[in-house]
Amino acid sequence: MTFIRNVLHWLLSILFMLLILLTSIRMLLTPLFLEIEYNKPAFPPDTYGFSTEDRLYYARYAVDYLLNAEDINNLADLTFENGDQLFIERELSHMIDVKMLVQLMLKVWYAIFLIIVLAILIFILRNNSTKIYIFLQRGGFLTLGFIGFILISLGISFSALFTGFHRIFFEGDTWIFLYSDSLIRLFPMKFWQDAFILIGVISILLSCAALLISRIASRKLSRKDLS
Repeated sequence: MTFIRNVLHWLLSILFMLLILLTSIRMLLTPLFLEIEYNKPAFPPDTYGFSTEDRLYYARYAVDYLLNAEDINNLADLTFENGDQLFIERELSHMIDVKMLVQLMLKVWYAIFLIIVLAILIFILRNNSTKIYIFLQRGGFLTLGFIGFILISLGISFSALFTGFHRIFFEGDTWIFLYSDSLIRLFPMKFWQDAFILIGVISILLSCAALLISRIASRKLSRKDLS
């Protein structure tokens, strides 16, 4: 029975780590991130003609599509001034795949959140708050370790990390495009480098907050027990 409890507690810690990571990713799927990213002085200009305003306008459509319940026609109907489609069929097909992944991520995010909340309520009702602090602490350290690995990988070769990610979640070479394609013009490699770094930074901050909360709460609990 003790073994099963330990496994469940470690499972909660892992789920908490995933909650932090998915929360960090969700925070980037916002117009605010696009606004900040495209207006960075070091962000590369589009050599094929998109202005910053163009990028913001079209990228918002792409992000909205990933989060809403609409079909691909929202993106397929976008055109250049000359009437040509903004996204070719290959790009639209990839965006469908990306939407499936994002929608799955959101469902997992919601499910993990509910599990964590239920676990906290159960521990509180059983007057066992110490278990909450333990999985918060473990989850925080697990996240810091994982983000450390990712940041080291970024320093060694972001291209290898980026390629590995796409090979895991997408089939074949469906995610490879020309530099002249709209998806690359809107979301160049610099965009993804910054996104990975920001996910890491947000995750570290959330992990440190969890560690701080667990440390303060456990100290108060210890003082209460001593008194």
